[in-house]
Amino acid sequence: MQKVLISGAGIAGTTLAYWLRRHGFAPTVVERAPEPRSGGHAVDIRGTALGVVDRMGLLGRVRELSTDMRGMSFVNGAGKTLVKVTEHTLTAGLTDSDDVEILRDDLTDTLASVAQEGVEYVYGDWITGITQDADGTRVTFARGEARDFDLVVGADGQHSAVRSLIFGAEKQFSHYLDTYLAVFTIPNFLDLDHWQTFHMTPGKMAGVYSARGNTEARAMLGFQSPELDFDRHDVEQQRKLIADLFADQGWEVPRLLREMTSSELYFDSMTQIRMDRFTEGRVALVGDAGYGPSPLSGQGTSLALVGAYVLAGSLASTRDHRSAFASYEREIRPFVLQNQALASLNQRKQTRFAQWRQIQSLRALRYLPFRSRVMKAAMRPLTEASNALALKDYS
Repeated sequence: MQKVLISGAGIAGTTLAYWLRRHGFAPTVVERAPEPRSGGHAVDIRGTALGVVDRMGLLGRVRELSTDMRGMSFVNGAGKTLVKVTEHTLTAGLTDSDDVEILRDDLTDTLASVAQEGVEYVYGDWITGITQDADGTRVTFARGEARDFDLVVGADGQHSAVRSLIFGAEKQFSHYLDTYLAVFTIPNFLDLDHWQTFHMTPGKMAGVYSARGNTEARAMLGFQSPELDFDRHDVEQQRKLIADLFADQGWEVPRLLREMTSSELYFDSMTQIRMDRFTEGRVALVGDAGYGPSPLSGQGTSLALVGAYVLAGSLASTRDHRSAFASYEREIRPFVLQNQALASLNQRKQTRFAQWRQIQSLRALRYLPFRSRVMKAAMRPLTEASNALALKDYS
């Protein structure tokens, strides 16, 4: 039984562990966090990725946990509603599609519920070195003793340590998309009912959407900026940076900034990871570590789910990792490229004119008798990209 070390207990890592165990491997998952991570933003499962979740027997549960957004509104600095839309939302897309929007921690908890038996989890540790030879890999850890594995997979996100150790410095593969995003949990003080509300000013966006049956909410603060230099592990520094940038904003932004001081914070750049290859020797990358498309694409979660399924299936089809990795690269790369291209389509400079045009377009949409068809046409690139790969049945 081949032993596979997976770095990262997120969506990609947990999904990979499940499928590897199903195919007869012995997976170990190492996660830097001391326990399963909570919080984070809502994520989307679309197209082919829904098939992966279904094959795990989890589609019904995932749909039960859906945010089930019914629409969104845009407001000015005084809180006056400028426009309401029920055909789609900024975070979830079309409201009448089969796609599922779900809180990230709800999804990881659901995936983990079926990826326990036969899977070893090591929390509070991380990989510091990987040595490869013809027979396997020797892995060293920050806290635990060195161990031997047949294969190593980096499923450790945008700032992957495995990628840095094997492929080189992050800056070679990281393509910044001019935007930063902060997300944190807050009380649902706006009493939003499966709804999201946004306030936009040039270069900045503040938003709130209801979560977990409206018992709580998530706040989003996004802004365009030249690339910033900050410590990814210093949350207080990040909070101050965000508070300074949004200090002059109206609407409910002052309340959001106060809530941010006591909430777990996700803050990072909108960055795309672009690589010529996702494997090297006995090491592979999956999900954001190898091909993070950035939240601007709306497809990071779907790529993680599909990539994990394809990698595990490729390894199951042939126990020779070289041919398996080659098959994984061939199958997943076209899907990756098509979905990464969505980020460029969604990247817009939030000038005052661009925002005015967006609001006017949404207002005009209300009076079109065929507005549903208009919205579906606008979302066609996303629909086509998310369904661009047909799942194989691996034995």
